[in-house]
Amino acid sequence: MQHRLGVDIGGTFTDAALESGGRLYTSKVLTQPAAPERSVLEAIAAVLAEAKLEPSSLSLIIHGTTLATNALIERKGAKTALITTFGFRDTIEIRHENRFEQYDVGIDLPPPLVLRRLRFPVRERIDARGRVLVPLDETDVERAIAAIAQQGVQAVAVAFLHSFTESAHEQRVAAMLAKQLPRVAVTLSCEVSPEMREFERFSTACANAYLQPLIATYLGNLRRDLIAAGINCPLLLMLSGGGLTPVETAVRFPVRLVESGPAGGAIFASHVARQCRCEKVVSFDMGGTTAKICLIDGATPHTSRVFEVARMYRFKKGSGLPLRVPVI
Repeated sequence: MQHRLGVDIGGTFTDAALESGGRLYTSKVLTQPAAPERSVLEAIAAVLAEAKLEPSSLSLIIHGTTLATNALIERKGAKTALITTFGFRDTIEIRHENRFEQYDVGIDLPPPLVLRRLRFPVRERIDARGRVLVPLDETDVERAIAAIAQQGVQAVAVAFLHSFTESAHEQRVAAMLAKQLPRVAVTLSCEVSPEMREFERFSTACANAYLQPLIATYLGNLRRDLIAAGINCPLLLMLSGGGLTPVETAVRFPVRLVESGPAGGAIFASHVARQCRCEKVVSFDMGGTTAKICLIDGATPHTSRVFEVARMYRFKKGSGLPLRVPVI
C-alpha cells in the first residue's frame, strides 16, 4: 500500500488525493455530468503527474461519490417498475398515516420513484412468521412481466409483504424475470433491506432499482477506463455507513452509496477531531448539490439505520424518501 489514492465525485467538482512516500498530492477538476468517469481519470492523471508516478504504481483506489444521492434528488434514475403483493400497490404512495405538517391541507409529498401504472400487484401472501397463506400466482407474475416488457422498463423492484421472514416468492419472481427479461436490473426487498416495516422496505427496494442501471453503467465504464489507462489495482467504494465494498457489491446495492461522499467527509472529520483531542465536534460538508452536517461525539460520527433523501420541506422529518440502510 505504498501509493494509495482517494477520489470523490461531487455534483460540481471531482477531487483526487494521493498518498505516496509520506507526502500528499491533490487535484481538483470539474465534474462532467454526462460521463463522470472521465472526470475521475482526469483527476487521477493530474495527481499522478504531480507525484511523478506511473499509473501502474497505484496500489489501491478508494472511491466516494454523491452520484447516487444526486440522481435521487434530481430524479435522474432509471425507468422502474414494482411487482408487489396484491392490495399493496399504493404502499409507497400512502406512506404512513402520520403527517409531518398536521394542519397543512395542501401538503406536498415526494412523488414515488415508481409511477402507479408501473406498479403491478400479484396474488401471494406470507404472514409475519414466514408461513405461506396464499401461494404465488405465477400467472399474475407472467402478466406483470409481459406488461413490463412493453413499457421499456430498465429496472424492477420486487417487494412482497413479510418477505424478510420468507423470501421464496421474491426469489421465484426474480428467476422468472431473469429468464424473460435478462437485461433488466432486478432488486429484491428481502436482500436490499430484510427488515420489518413495509413502507421503508418497499421505498428502499424501489430506490435501489431506480439507481442500479445508472451506477452499473458508471462503474463499468470507470473500471474499463482505469484498465485502459494501465491502472489495475483494487477499486473499493465508500458506503453510506462508512465501510468499503468492491465494485460488484456496489453495482448490486447502489442504494448503500447514497451517502458515500459525505460519509467519507465525516470519517475524515472524526480523524481530525481525534488528532486534536476534541470530544464534541460538528463537521460541515458543502457540495454543489447538497450540504451535510454531522455530530461527532468522542471522535466517532453518529450513525443510524434509516434516513431520508430528497425532502420536500427543509428539515421536516417525514417529508422525504425513507431508506433503511446503515448510514453515518
